[in-house]
Amino acid sequence: MNVYDFDGTIYYPDCALNFMFWCLRRHPSLFFTYVPKLIKCGIQYKRKKIPRFIFERTFFSFLCKVDDFDVQIEKFWDKAIKRMSAWYLAQKRPDDLIISASPNCIIEPIARRLGVNFVATEYDREVGAFVDNLMFAREKAAYIFDQGFPEIENFYSDSLADTPMALCAEKAHLVTHKAQVVEDWPKLDTETLKKVYEKIDSGWSVHL
Repeated sequence: MNVYDFDGTIYYPDCALNFMFWCLRRHPSLFFTYVPKLIKCGIQYKRKKIPRFIFERTFFSFLCKVDDFDVQIEKFWDKAIKRMSAWYLAQKRPDDLIISASPNCIIEPIARRLGVNFVATEYDREVGAFVDNLMFAREKAAYIFDQGFPEIENFYSDSLADTPMALCAEKAHLVTHKAQVVEDWPKLDTETLKKVYEKIDSGWSVHL
């Protein structure tokens, strides 16, 4: 089984951000009901006055404000599927597993179209909140262990934050250059590995 991160790895750049802009263009009312709150929250987060999860909750609140979500997400992927990396499509297998921190309501439609399995962060659009922890960094590796998945042959990601998952695979690959170049996962010395885990604990993605 091969396992893939999604955003920045086999899709570029970020499906949640792309879908947010898609919805803004089709629901202009969001510029009044959503954008001001997002900007305010973004400034507070940048100044470290609020934690990351508050910012993320505000960012993803647009998913609750789109009354034709089911229609728009399918139309979005009709267009956005062209952003899938060619190298991935050329090697795609039915037993592939996509594992993503993006909300499951965004990832499920594209995983279905690709005909592969997926795991994503559970998001409840009724209440506007994540049901569980973000499928990020250590959470990905913990999920793999808890569910007893078969041996991972290859793991692909664009971020060193996924080092815990990389250590679970027989071979890991780092994806760079806007999801176009696949390289061997770098060998990290003790000091670099310490910095990577410090950034993971702070909630930030980690890139070379």
